[in-house]
Amino acid sequence: MKNNITVHFLGAAGTVTGSKFLINTGEHKVLVDCGLFQGLKQLRLKNWDQFPVNVPEIDAVVLTHGHMDHTGYLPRLMKMGYKGPIHGTRPTLEIAEIILRDSAKIQEEEAKKANKEGYSKHHPAEPLYTVKDAEQAIAHFNSMDENVWIELFPEVKMRFQYNGHIIGATFIEMDIYGKRFVFSGDIGRSEDELLRAPKKPQKADVLFIESTYGDRLHSEENLEERLAEIINNTYEKGGTLIIPSFAVERTQTLMYVIWKLKQKKAIPTMPMIMDSPMGANVLKVFEDNRDWHELKLEEYRGMCNAFRIVKSYKETWEIISKNEPKIVIAGSGMISGGRVLTYLQQYIG
Repeated sequence: MKNNITVHFLGAAGTVTGSKFLINTGEHKVLVDCGLFQGLKQLRLKNWDQFPVNVPEIDAVVLTHGHMDHTGYLPRLMKMGYKGPIHGTRPTLEIAEIILRDSAKIQEEEAKKANKEGYSKHHPAEPLYTVKDAEQAIAHFNSMDENVWIELFPEVKMRFQYNGHIIGATFIEMDIYGKRFVFSGDIGRSEDELLRAPKKPQKADVLFIESTYGDRLHSEENLEERLAEIINNTYEKGGTLIIPSFAVERTQTLMYVIWKLKQKKAIPTMPMIMDSPMGANVLKVFEDNRDWHELKLEEYRGMCNAFRIVKSYKETWEIISKNEPKIVIAGSGMISGGRVLTYLQQYIG
């Protein structure tokens, strides 16, 4: 039995979303990441499929980081009978908590809308999971320190190692019967505005590595200069710069870079707005986990004070009504929902 370790790819194989690896040691089953399939309809439909293993037999879940495609299936897992712990670093679990509550609310709202407007073939349409399911998942969260070996089970030791990418993100080293399995999660850049360079594993018998951008190189363009150019051109035309942005990490990075440009007087003084409720919640994660990022406290406070952080939808309309040059960072990053759609509809029709 000890020589019969199996790993099942339950997501992020043949696609870049829905990350899930199931390790069966012969004694215990551990799920590494529990992501939601996102994107094209044929991928999203996979979230409704029967889970390929008996969920109550899973003994533990461990998370590399908090993004939806690594955590968003957790409430569904609870709905199917999962009772065990969900391990992650403190900021990972805080990010996951924000994302799961938001996702569950959207799931419920979409089901309600489908029933009201009658466009679903299911009668009644049901949400993939509910806010109650999300709260159940959150109740099973267990925070673990980075760079500390933990005995998960007698035959399984593991530790989280700093990985950049987003706050709290790690790769996971797992020793099973003396063999080391390394799960890369999503890997950050060696040079990042907010985060330290990712660590590198020193050894691995088996390495599971993400490769979304494995076939290309990042642009060497000076993004700070390019952003300053766009802001200045928009200001000179009396326009509004609307930047669709992901709530986690990208929004905070944009805020920091724009604040730095303002400090250097590389851009003119104008209203700067961050309109993303989730993005605002993620700022609190940065404030509460200062050892996980490189922002000094005075930089964090200066950045936040430079922006108007929108707290209500009423404020969104107040901002839209003012005919003046301004910068607006708003969710969502894929322009598939969120406040950014309100701005775009009003400004470009």
